[in-house]
Amino acid sequence: GLTLKIWAGKLSGDIDVVNGLNHYIGMKVLKQEEFTEFKLLPILLIFFSAFGLLTGILNRRKLLYIWMTGFLIFAIASMVDFYHWEYNYGHNLDPKAPIKVPGMSYQPPLIGTKQLLNFTAYSIPDIGGWIFIGTGVLMFLFTFLEWKTVRKLSKKIPTVALISLFALFIVSCGNEGPVAINYGKDDCANCKMTIVDKRFAVEIITQKRKVFKLDDLGCAAQFIKNNGLKSNEIKTVYVTDYKGEGNFIKLKESFVIKSENLGSPMRGDMAVFSTEKEAGNFVKEKGGVFIPRDSVLN
Repeated sequence: GLTLKIWAGKLSGDIDVVNGLNHYIGMKVLKQEEFTEFKLLPILLIFFSAFGLLTGILNRRKLLYIWMTGFLIFAIASMVDFYHWEYNYGHNLDPKAPIKVPGMSYQPPLIGTKQLLNFTAYSIPDIGGWIFIGTGVLMFLFTFLEWKTVRKLSKKIPTVALISLFALFIVSCGNEGPVAINYGKDDCANCKMTIVDKRFAVEIITQKRKVFKLDDLGCAAQFIKNNGLKSNEIKTVYVTDYKGEGNFIKLKESFVIKSENLGSPMRGDMAVFSTEKEAGNFVKEKGGVFIPRDSVLN
């Protein structure tokens, strides 16, 4: 038999012989350069391959759905385009053709077999076609499994959501205080150094209950400046008492001392005391000055 192979970017096989025979019944001559599809198909196949690889690397369900939808549209559009080409190829015949059979058309089958006069025409996927079909089947299977998993989980969501909301309510209503700092392990949100000194640690808690741990007031002031935090976005600022026991005091209720003799981690050289007397005793013994607590983080 005669073979005609359609690749992503070219035709191959017994093209000249097929053209010679089809000339007698008035079918159009096959010319590779006239197929716009051969310019688009390689680009589209590379795109879908790259998109599939990206989907696997990022592991996002949304990307899988987009990939599947796009691939399905691409496959359907390809089949419609192929059918349309075959229809024109088999119906638009040269009226001056040597052989004319009234009412006869020579449209090849999309997939399968068809008798055309004394020729039996077969149209089947080759290796690339089966890879294309296999990819589509696997893609559909993955998408179905993801959808099934989401649907199964969605039945549990109401209960989980209620429990989560209740827990969030309890936390937001009952836990208004500072969060414990794991000294020697937690990092400063500003300088990224490990927080180790219990005398200077700071916590900034925002209105949205975000907690930022810092190693001293100097880092806290720098963090606020760098991140553009406004005063109305900050709910509470806690600072550990200089006594070194790790007890937090609200900044607005503390007494702040600035002294070069404090030796705070990032040389902010500021510390807080729970009472004015304790702060005053430090100033008398080691020097320093009281500073307004409202100006500490500005």
